[in-house]
Amino acid sequence: MPAEPAVAPQDPFAIVRSRNYLVLLVMAGALGVPISAVAYGFLALVSELQSLVYDDLPKGLGFKDTPDWWAVPVLAVAGVLVALTIQYLPGRGGHEPADGLKTGGTPSVAAVPSVALAAIASLSLGVVLGPEAPLIALGGGLAVGAVRLVKRDAQPNALAVIGAAGSFAAISELLGSPVLGAFLLMEASGLAGPMLGVVLVPGLLAAGIGSLIFTGLDSWTGLGTYSLSLTQVPAADRPTVAAFCWAVLVGLAAPVLGTAIRRTALRLRPHIQRHRLPLTALTGALIGAIALLYATISGKPISGVLFSGETTIGPLLADQATFSVGTLLLLVVLKSLAYSASLSAFRGGPVFPSLFVGGAGGLAMSHLPGLDVTTGFAIGVGAMGVAMLRLPMTCVLLATLLLGVEGLTVMPVVIVAVVVSYVGTLRLARGETPATAGAGPGGAAAPGGASAS
Repeated sequence: MPAEPAVAPQDPFAIVRSRNYLVLLVMAGALGVPISAVAYGFLALVSELQSLVYDDLPKGLGFKDTPDWWAVPVLAVAGVLVALTIQYLPGRGGHEPADGLKTGGTPSVAAVPSVALAAIASLSLGVVLGPEAPLIALGGGLAVGAVRLVKRDAQPNALAVIGAAGSFAAISELLGSPVLGAFLLMEASGLAGPMLGVVLVPGLLAAGIGSLIFTGLDSWTGLGTYSLSLTQVPAADRPTVAAFCWAVLVGLAAPVLGTAIRRTALRLRPHIQRHRLPLTALTGALIGAIALLYATISGKPISGVLFSGETTIGPLLADQATFSVGTLLLLVVLKSLAYSASLSAFRGGPVFPSLFVGGAGGLAMSHLPGLDVTTGFAIGVGAMGVAMLRLPMTCVLLATLLLGVEGLTVMPVVIVAVVVSYVGTLRLARGETPATAGAGPGGAAAPGGASAS
C-alpha cells in the first residue's frame, strides 16, 4: 500500500498572524477588566468576612477578645456550608485540593456558583487553604461564559485560550506579580512547545490589564492589595558551604513532610466523601481544635494555624525574633495537621499554606550555625512549596522574588533546596500520577488554531 502523505506540522506563527488571533487578543484584553474586578471583589469579601467573624462578632457578643475556642464552632459551620454546596450544586465546589493545583480542561460555567460559595465558606471561616485555585476556576469560567453569551458556536480551541486568559487575569496580582501568576499557570498546566506563545500571549495581556485594575481598585477603595508581599526582609548573607549543606538537608526533609500531608489527606478523603455532611463538619471542628491547642501551648493567636498564611507569612518573617525554636516547630507540626485536614474535606488552593509551613520550618532551621534568617526562610519556602506543588521553577521564583534584592543573594541555595526536594518528592511518589498534569491553563493549547469563529 502506498504510504500516506505526511501531515505538515502547523506553523504557530501563522496562527498568531491570523485575523482570528487578533480578535482573541482583543477579547482577552477586554475580559481582563471585569474578571480582575470580580477577583478583587472576591478577595475583599473573604477578607471582610474573616474580620467580621473573628473580630467583630465575638466583640458584639460581649467578649473582650476573640476566645481561642472560637474557631471550633465557626469551622464546624464552615464544614456544613461546604458539604451542602458540594452535595447539591453543580460542579461540587471545584476540584479537590488534595490532588494538587489542577488547571486542565475548559473551565465550567455551571460550576462558578458552587466554586464561589464553597471557597467563600472555606476561606472566610478559617480553613487552611488559599484562594488561588478558586480564582483560577472563577476567572476561566466567567471568561468562557462571556464568550458563549456573545457567540454560542465558538470553537473549543478559542474557548480554551479565552478561559486561560480569564484565569491569568483573576490571579494577576495574587502572588505579588502578574509574571509569577502567569508562570504558575504555565508550569502547572505543562504548557510548552511551539504553541506556548499562542496561549500565553493572550493570558499575559489579560494579566497585565488585571494587575492595573487591581492597583486602581486598591487606590480607589483603600481596602488593600490582597497580594502576597513581604515588607520587612532582613539582610541575607552571601551563600556559604554551610548554607548549601543546610539547603540539601531542608530539601531532604521537605518531601517527607509534604508526602505525609498529602497522603494523610488522600486517605481521609474517601471516608469524608461517604459521609460528607457530618464528617466535613467534624473535620472543621478538628481544625479549630488544632488552632486552640497551638494557642494554649504557645500563647500565640489562633491565626497562626488558621487561614492560608497569605497575610501572616510576612509578619512571621518580620517578627521571627519573638518565636522560639520550639514554638516554630510546634507551628510547623500543627499547621501541617490543619493543612492536611483542610485538603481532605474543603475547597481552596494548596499554594499559600505550603509556603507558610516551609517558611516557619526555615526560620526554625535558621537558629543553626551557618544559616541566617532570610536564607533559612527562603530555602524552607522553596523546598516545601515544591514538595506540595511539584512546580520547581515557580517555587524558585516564589521563594526569591518575594524577598526583593535579598532574593538574588539567596537564589543559588534556594535552587539547591528546590531541586533536592523536587527529586525527593518524585521518588517518594512511587508511581503516583502527578497531580499537576493538565492540558493547559484553563484548557488545552489551541493545536488546531485559535479561531474565535
